[in-house]
Amino acid sequence: MPRAGLCSCRGGRVLPLLLAYVCYLLLGATVFRLLERPAEAESRDQFQVEKLRFLENYTCLDRGAVEQFVQVILEAWVKGVNPKGNSTNPSNWDFGSSFFFAGTVVTTIGYGNLAPSTEAGRVFCVFYALVGIPLNVVFLNSLGTGLRAQLAARERWEERPLRSQLPQVLGLGLGLTLGTLATLVLPPVAFSHVEGWSLSEGFYFAFITLSTIGFGDYVVGRDPSKYYVSVYRSLAVLWILLGLAWLTLLLSLGPVLLRRCSRLWLLVRGLGLQEGPAPDPEGLPRPKKSPISA
Repeated sequence: MPRAGLCSCRGGRVLPLLLAYVCYLLLGATVFRLLERPAEAESRDQFQVEKLRFLENYTCLDRGAVEQFVQVILEAWVKGVNPKGNSTNPSNWDFGSSFFFAGTVVTTIGYGNLAPSTEAGRVFCVFYALVGIPLNVVFLNSLGTGLRAQLAARERWEERPLRSQLPQVLGLGLGLTLGTLATLVLPPVAFSHVEGWSLSEGFYFAFITLSTIGFGDYVVGRDPSKYYVSVYRSLAVLWILLGLAWLTLLLSLGPVLLRRCSRLWLLVRGLGLQEGPAPDPEGLPRPKKSPISA
């Protein structure tokens, strides 16, 4: 009987979640369709107009030859070859670019603009991802677990006087702010400057990358008209790893910081509402102990 009740309780929770999940997907599909379909139709019409104008200017070419050339361009793009520029474009498989590709594989970003074209490369990519993806997950989980263990081992903040809690909360907030600026704010600005993107495009690239969505519409180091330092894409991979690790820390420390700030606010407000001289913070009643959960 208890098992039957537990199963029915779980089933009662799963069904509303499933309904909400499907409704959320339907909402996203509707909004994306309304926003993106007109732009797609405009781009398609503009491409057809430009193709007809090209054929009118170069009468020696027929439609079949143009379509064949477009197909060659598409195949080159799928294989990671940028059709802009010439054969002197930097290789997609030098050490820096290969390191960048390896990082996108183990982090499951997978931009989609570059993939192995040889049979041996595809086989190696499969086995490399089978080992690298769990290794990446274990690394991030170990980082979060170590942080939670460190927080749990420390003396609880609410067991300390009010004056000693405030510097700790301010220090933690300042550390989170500086780390967020150094990891999630300043790099997109730098990428925007180097790649010639707008700030919104830079932040869009950073979010799509660190969330491991990886559409591939914006990728660093792909413009053949720009000169990039040889370690540029390798540094981008290090930023990705640090960004993912910092997100893990932020998700672990954020709830703790908010909880401490709310408790300090209640304590300060309680002291301010009392009549007469403020009592010693150590004389305040202690809240019931509960295990810290990050």
